[in-house]
Amino acid sequence: MSRRLRYDIPGEDWRRSHSSIVESGIEGMFAPELEPPLSLVVEIGFCRGEFLMDMARRHPKRAFLGVEISFKRVLKMARRFALTDLENVRLVEADGEGVVASLLGDATVEEFWINFPDPWPKARHAGRRIVQSRFVSQMASRLVDGGVVQIASDDAIYASHIDEILSGEPLLRNAFDAPFLPRVPGRLETDYESAWRAEGRPLHFFCYERLPRSSLEPSRTLPASGVAVPPARLRPRGALAGGGSLGTAQTVCPRGLVCCLGLSRVLSGHPRV
Repeated sequence: MSRRLRYDIPGEDWRRSHSSIVESGIEGMFAPELEPPLSLVVEIGFCRGEFLMDMARRHPKRAFLGVEISFKRVLKMARRFALTDLENVRLVEADGEGVVASLLGDATVEEFWINFPDPWPKARHAGRRIVQSRFVSQMASRLVDGGVVQIASDDAIYASHIDEILSGEPLLRNAFDAPFLPRVPGRLETDYESAWRAEGRPLHFFCYERLPRSSLEPSRTLPASGVAVPPARLRPRGALAGGGSLGTAQTVCPRGLVCCLGLSRVLSGHPRV
């Protein structure tokens, strides 16, 4: 017998609707608790919110926007945050693509996190994957110079797809000396991740950095459509853009960034975006 969902919020309710964010703007959404300019971090698909809560506690002066499409997960996180003294988190029930496209302005975000998104392994479902060229281009345009997009996957085929998409985005560069990291030392390991490691699943952590706008050639800036179109590249099937294949890599992330934070929503019984 499942537990009954509780709808009461035992304290401050940090949920915000899409329309209210449009009206107030991102900076207004965090006022008066945080003053502009904001150091904004966006987590897309926070699932149980372990990383979102951890990062908000460790960085009380930074603004955290948690995006989750599941009403139940947003409600549960709102209840959890209401029981804390944290004031630097806002939650929105929405899909990540919509938030990035319509709520975030250019050069306003310092970090994007997308962790363990649904790999949609069937060929006919590949178009449902959240990591696509258009979406990555939109995120890149929202990043401040030197900002990062961080993506993690426990699926080797999807990891190859992510590598191809990220490496093909002309506004981003790999922050690692290798295509990905199999582990990020010192970061909080969620219960899901611990279980996957125990099962022997290979994990892949990507960290790509926004190139300075002043360094971009005119032909490599975003066109009016807001979508960068990278030149075509050819490589052997299964090869990674950074060289080698989906094996191990040893390096550290610049700026001390943690490259896998949070988990995403549950689809078909698994924590996915």
